[in-house]
Amino acid sequence: MKKIFLLCLLLTLLLAACGSSSASDPAQTVEAYLQAKADGDATTIQQLLCSEMEGVLERESRAFESVSGVHIEGMACTDEGSGKVSCTGKIVATYGTEDTEFPLTAYRVVQEDGEWKWCGESN
Repeated sequence: MKKIFLLCLLLTLLLAACGSSSASDPAQTVEAYLQAKADGDATTIQQLLCSEMEGVLERESRAFESVSGVHIEGMACTDEGSGKVSCTGKIVATYGTEDTEFPLTAYRVVQEDGEWKWCGESN
C-alpha cells in the first residue's frame, strides 16, 4: 500500500511539473515559442500562441520545414515589461548548402487565462 501511495505521489508531482509550463514567465515563454518554431513543434506553438495569432499557427509551425539543420544559437530573452520581451541570438537554417541566419528581436506577449502567450514581433 505504501508503494502505491508513493507511486501516486510521484506521478502527481511529475504531472504538476509538466503542467507548469514556462508560460509563467514572459521571457521563458518567448524562448519556448522560438524553440518550438525552430523544431516545427505545432502542438507547443499552438499552446503558446495568443488568441489574436491563432490564424498563423500553420505558417509559424511550418516556417522551417523545407530547410535542414535548424537550430538556435545564443538565445537570451529578457522581459522588458509592458508586454515586451527582447531577445538576442539567432535562428540558423541551412538552405541547400548555405546557412542563413535570422536574428532574434523583440516580441509582444500577453497574458491569457493566467499564462503568458507569444503574440508576434514588437516595435
